[in-house]
Amino acid sequence: MEDQTEYKDTKDNIKNDITIPAAIIIAGLLISGAVIYTNVNTQTTTTNTTQQGVVQKTGSTDDVRPVDSNDHILGNPDAPVVIVEYSDFECPFCKRFQGTMNQIMKEYGESGKVAWVYRQFPLDQLHPKNGRKVAATSECVSELAGNKVFWQFANRFFELTPSNDNTDLTTVLPKIYKDIGIDQKKVEKCVSSGKYDVHIQDDIDNAIKTGGRGTPWSIVISKSGKTFPLSGSQPYTTVKQLIEIALKEK
Repeated sequence: MEDQTEYKDTKDNIKNDITIPAAIIIAGLLISGAVIYTNVNTQTTTTNTTQQGVVQKTGSTDDVRPVDSNDHILGNPDAPVVIVEYSDFECPFCKRFQGTMNQIMKEYGESGKVAWVYRQFPLDQLHPKNGRKVAATSECVSELAGNKVFWQFANRFFELTPSNDNTDLTTVLPKIYKDIGIDQKKVEKCVSSGKYDVHIQDDIDNAIKTGGRGTPWSIVISKSGKTFPLSGSQPYTTVKQLIEIALKEK
C-alpha cells in the first residue's frame, strides 16, 4: 500500500471465524502507526493509533458512495459482490494490484459473481506531476470512447509505465491513444478543460471518508450491503478469501 507520507506495502491478515461471520480484521502498518480495520456491530470502522497512542475514528467503509452509472464498472453491475477500488495510476502497488484484480475478474467476473469499480485516488504528495493529470485523462477517455475503452486504457497504462511520477506522459499517452484507437487532440482538449477536476476530488474525498489513507484502497460490498475493507496490494488468495466471505452474506 502506498501511504501519502511514505512508500510502504502493507501485510494484512484476514481472520475468518465461521461462528462469527462479521469478524474480519485486516491490519496494515503505516508510518503514522497501526491502522486497524474492524467490524463492530455490523459496521466497519477505521481507527488510527497515532505515535502519541491516541485512538481516533477516521472513517467507515459504510460511507462508500453508492455505485451508479457514472462509475467505471467491469463485470455485471448487479453482481452479488462489488469491489470498489480507489486507485492512483502512478502508484506501483496499484500497478501490481491491477494484475491481481484482472485475475479475480477472470474467475469471478465472467460468471457474474463479482463486479469491479475503479475510482480515482491520486496521491498529490507522492505524485504531484502526473497523478491527477492521468486520472483526468482516463475520465476523458471514458467520455469519448466509453467504459470498455476506459478499462483498456487503465490496463495499458499500468502495463507500460514505471510509476512513482517517473512516467513520460508525452511519450506514453500518444502510444496508448493509438493502441486503443482514440483521438489524441480530443482527449487533450477535454483534460485541459478541467471538467473532471471536481469528480476526481469527489472520489478522493470519498476514499478518505471511508478510511482510505493510501493506495490501493478497496471496499468489498456484499449483496446485503455489508462492507469489508481491503487495504493495500493484497495477493490473489487474500482477495479470493474475502470474496468468498462476502458471497455468503445474504
